[in-house]
Amino acid sequence: MIRQTSNQPASPSTPAAPFVAVVDDDPSVLDALDNLLRSVSLATRLFATPGELLAAQLPDGPGCIVLDVRLPGVSGLDFQEHLAKSGIDRPIVFMTGHGDIPMTVRAMKAGAVDFLAKPFRDQDMLDAVMAAIERDTANRAANAALGGLRSEFDSLTSREREVMTHVVAGLMNKQVAGILGLSEITVKIHRGNVMRKMGVRTLADLVRKGEALGLKKAP
Repeated sequence: MIRQTSNQPASPSTPAAPFVAVVDDDPSVLDALDNLLRSVSLATRLFATPGELLAAQLPDGPGCIVLDVRLPGVSGLDFQEHLAKSGIDRPIVFMTGHGDIPMTVRAMKAGAVDFLAKPFRDQDMLDAVMAAIERDTANRAANAALGGLRSEFDSLTSREREVMTHVVAGLMNKQVAGILGLSEITVKIHRGNVMRKMGVRTLADLVRKGEALGLKKAP
C-alpha cells in the first residue's frame, strides 16, 4: 500500500512539479525522507515494496526514484534491471546499509545517479536527488526533441525519405538520381520537399537532423 503522497495533479496550464518516488520497507526511513524532500518543496511518492511502485502511476513530470538495495522479494539492483526492461527509465538514487564495491559498480554501470551508504548526510541525499531530477529533465527534453524530429520524418513520402538518407550521407543530387533511377531534376524537387518538411534551410542542419534520427549511410 502506498503510504502517503504529497504530489498533487498539475493543472494543464502549469508544469508538473518535480517528484521523488521512494521505495523502502522501513517506515522510519520513508518518513525521514518524506520530511527531508518536502523541506525543499519536492513532491514525494512513498512505497514499501517495488510492487507498489509498479502498480502506481507516477506523475508525468520530471522526477527520480530513491531505491533501497535490500527490499522484500527482490533486490533493488534486480528491480533496477526490471524497470529498465519495462521502459521505466527514471534516474535512480540507491541507498543501502549493506553495500559493497561490486554492488556499487553494478548499479552505476546500469545508470544509477548515486549510491549512498546509510546513514547518509541529508545534504548528500538532496544533492543526489537534484542531480537525478536534472538528468531526468534533460532526458525528457531530448526525447521530446527526438519525437518532433520523428514526426517531421514521418511526414515525408517514402521516396523523400530515400532521398534524405542519401543526401545526409553526403551524396550529390546526380549520384542520388543514379542510385534511385530518377532524373536529377526530380531529385532536386524531392530534396526541396525534404528541406521544407524537415524545417531546415541548410544542408548542415539537415545532416544534423539525419544523424539525430540515426539514418544509415547510403551504400
